[in-house]
Amino acid sequence: MIHNPILKGFHPDPSIVRVGEDYYIATSTFEWWPGIRLHHSTNLVHWELIEYPLNRTSQLDLRGVGASQGVWAPCLTYDKGTFYLLYTVVTAFYCNMYDTNNYLVTATDIHGPWSEPIALNNFGFDPSLFHDDDGRKYMVSMVTDHRVPKKYVGRLVLQEYDPVQKKMTGPVKDIYRADKIFLEGPHIFKRNGWYYLFSADTGTGELHGQTIQRSRDIWGPYEMYQADFMERTAENEAYSILTSRHHEDILLQKSGHCDLVETPEGEWYAVHLCGRASDRRNPADAIRFAGARRYMLGRETAIQKMKWTDDDWLVMADGSTEPKEYVEEPAGNHRVEKQVMESAQESTGANMRDDFTAPVLDPDYQSLRIPMTEHYLSLTERPGYLRMYGRSGLSSKFSQTLIAKRLTEYDMETSTKLEFEPEVFKQMAGLILMYDTDNYLYLHVSRDEDCGKCIALLKAENKKYEYLTDYLPVFFGLPIYLKADMRNGYITFAYRLEGSDWQTIAENIDGSFMSDEACTEGWFTGAMAGICCQDLTGFGKYADFDWFEMKTK
Repeated sequence: MIHNPILKGFHPDPSIVRVGEDYYIATSTFEWWPGIRLHHSTNLVHWELIEYPLNRTSQLDLRGVGASQGVWAPCLTYDKGTFYLLYTVVTAFYCNMYDTNNYLVTATDIHGPWSEPIALNNFGFDPSLFHDDDGRKYMVSMVTDHRVPKKYVGRLVLQEYDPVQKKMTGPVKDIYRADKIFLEGPHIFKRNGWYYLFSADTGTGELHGQTIQRSRDIWGPYEMYQADFMERTAENEAYSILTSRHHEDILLQKSGHCDLVETPEGEWYAVHLCGRASDRRNPADAIRFAGARRYMLGRETAIQKMKWTDDDWLVMADGSTEPKEYVEEPAGNHRVEKQVMESAQESTGANMRDDFTAPVLDPDYQSLRIPMTEHYLSLTERPGYLRMYGRSGLSSKFSQTLIAKRLTEYDMETSTKLEFEPEVFKQMAGLILMYDTDNYLYLHVSRDEDCGKCIALLKAENKKYEYLTDYLPVFFGLPIYLKADMRNGYITFAYRLEGSDWQTIAENIDGSFMSDEACTEGWFTGAMAGICCQDLTGFGKYADFDWFEMKTK
């Protein structure tokens, strides 16, 4: 069986394609660099991170973008020897007049090099490319509406793309308008003479779902599939073939934003985003999402088996609308291949220790908005260590020295060993758990005028900034170990010096404020764990990290 989620932790908006025996999934990365994560599988069961297509600053400049802005909703397709990857770069979102810049990059090899971006139309986000069997190509996307009130609740537009001239061409036409049902994340497929418009409905929260429509003409009109097995409680509720909205007790909440793939044996699967809720909620008087459950791990990727009905509609294989934790794997999977892929998955999964002996960083790390060039870190200056040069503060949206990996479970331990000799209080280095630049827990080494070199735990929650501990003095010249032990999202922080025992400095800190629902600026990513260094004097004081470790409990 396939065990969901297949991509745990912050991996939203999946798009899938099969080329021969190989499957590839692209997921959103928002303000994290490099842009767009690509995973590979040969069996839909085990997945390995292989590439970031947007890995050059000439392709992607995220400096200054806000939390949960940046790269949204990639669409990965393949046609006649070329991979096509569409995506949106959002540079303004927290006002009605959104800036949704849509681009296309291409490559003949999934590992690249990927081309420089080609600008497309910017009517809205979630662009998707369809390759028709007559050789023509079309882009469909949702439409943002800054007017108050909006003209339509939901709107999708279609325009042709010219691959020779590498530009959009011809008229832009509405193919979906609605006053009740909001749709986004559209994809177009063709089967048995039908064009299918496959779209996410009702936002990306707990009401999320997936609808399907069809037409004999790509320009429409499209008919939405409506069936008795689709549970609805109001007239403005979508007709969803997959949703969690009526089943708060199941594991995979927020389910929707699907993409389809067919196996070589003719079986159909849909990948979709989902979330695993914590047992904590927002306060009843919260500014946003009052009383909502908190999803610290962010939106993840799951997969479901699908089937076509006798009258050519797509439904879940078991005839229900509920996403399943365990899903039947493809009939064509080979046992030997599974064992090989399982070993690969275990070597690149959540349990890892990085001794910084490789010539380059593990690809699972990401940084905020910018690449970690030699201006920020070095793996060669002191072999066997990662040297991080302190740059801007943790609230910076331009020049942070920070690398992090996704939290993939609510029970995890992260730790590191570093050497750092700060000279003033403006120099800091240590272990961080964070959602975005306004929400984090930072166990760090610094220096205070009164107690000298010290350790402290700093918390930022929606711009409220406080220390959860006193400054704890430590000896100069000794390596320091830092640890964050998370159980059910509650975190205990500890430290020790070389040759001494662990000392707990803060217990059972509720980390659920680092979640989609609790953050007031960003709410599309997920909690990360990493290491970082700041020097607010501008002199670039460095810290040497001997190792960094993450493991599930």
